[in-house]
Amino acid sequence: MILGGNERIGGNRATFDDLFRRAGVRHADALALIDPPNCESVGGHAPRRLTFAQADRAISALAAKLRGLGLQTDTVVAIQLTNTVDSVIAFLGVLRAGMIAAPLPLLWREQDMVAALGRTSARAIITSTHVGADAQSTSFAGIAMRVAAKLFSIRFICGFGRELADGVVPLDDVFASAPGEFFQLAPRPGPGTAHVAAITFDVTGDGFVPIARSQSELIAGGVVAFLEGRLAADTTILSAIPIGSFAGIALTLVPWLLGGGTLALHHGFDPAVFAAQARVHDPVTVVLPGPALKPLADAGLLGGQIKTILALWRAPEPLAATAPWRREAALVDIASFRETMLLPARRGPDGMPAPVPPDAAPPAGITAVGFYRMRQREVDAAVAAVDPAAVIVALPDALLGQRLAGRAGDSDAVATELQARGVNPLITRAFRIRGNAA
Repeated sequence: MILGGNERIGGNRATFDDLFRRAGVRHADALALIDPPNCESVGGHAPRRLTFAQADRAISALAAKLRGLGLQTDTVVAIQLTNTVDSVIAFLGVLRAGMIAAPLPLLWREQDMVAALGRTSARAIITSTHVGADAQSTSFAGIAMRVAAKLFSIRFICGFGRELADGVVPLDDVFASAPGEFFQLAPRPGPGTAHVAAITFDVTGDGFVPIARSQSELIAGGVVAFLEGRLAADTTILSAIPIGSFAGIALTLVPWLLGGGTLALHHGFDPAVFAAQARVHDPVTVVLPGPALKPLADAGLLGGQIKTILALWRAPEPLAATAPWRREAALVDIASFRETMLLPARRGPDGMPAPVPPDAAPPAGITAVGFYRMRQREVDAAVAAVDPAAVIVALPDALLGQRLAGRAGDSDAVATELQARGVNPLITRAFRIRGNAA
């Protein structure tokens, strides 16, 4: 699939694969990707550390495996993974196979996934066995299989992790590929940067809207952040923003590939783990959710070795209300309101953020909780289908922008039934948190 328009980015026609290979040629034995140190509890496997050569082999092996399943060029492949090395290998592997990646937010469950993927004719889902500590882990492969049962287009479920269910294509073996194995896609018509690389999803009054972007559009989004941050070549980037959105791809993957350094990934947000990761690297650029900026700075976790901060803001009010930035690290605010706009602005000598565009606020009827957006009427309908007397509302929240609070005669029963129906956990948890006021 090819999009029209000018494909040149800063005089360059490089694709994601071109950028990765350039870095790999320069630094084949240098560290390219590092998992969070708590990866065992997050993703169910020991932390991975891959050189560019090792990552290149894994990307080729995954691309070859997808083509071996019979998936064709421009096939849409959904990806739902934690912010770990697996997600980067999966995304780049899908692109190397000539397919279209559709990264999904991690909190989506059956209802959201069916509604979104039903508009893309996706043919496969890449996921993992379980996410989270054993006692509270969620079977994402199980969720994907239930989605496939509802969407005829989904033909394959592929998974990282141990103890995969029958019928799930295992992917862990891509990390054991031998030197010399390389996947090369046959030449395609038109410039490579013009081909659709990814589909992400916006939420409007009409529900989920898939937004297709070419390689050049995705890379352009990251280029402006890279330039505004004045990031040096070969810098280490520590990113807490997963690649389940346009902003995640542009701010996590693109600056890493442009700089050719090391990408360390952070899942969650765990301040202690983040601090330990930041101390390992000097200097380091960090990519953070904007609302986490103040608590981390107040805790003394954004000093010393951290030279540049890219702070992602999903709502205009928290950004406009931030205090002047007076710390040593350079701060670049990234305003990303919806899936269509990414506006980087470096803080000047006065430390104040740039003015926020007046049309940046979410449209009426949309509830935004952190990085997740949902139609309030669909939230209300999901709750009413379980208990017509239950009430759920969106309340202001200093860190998340909004939070959901629910009340019912038997809140635990409502939460249990919502979970069984595959509703977003943000809705389910609104009824499990004691003391919520409707």
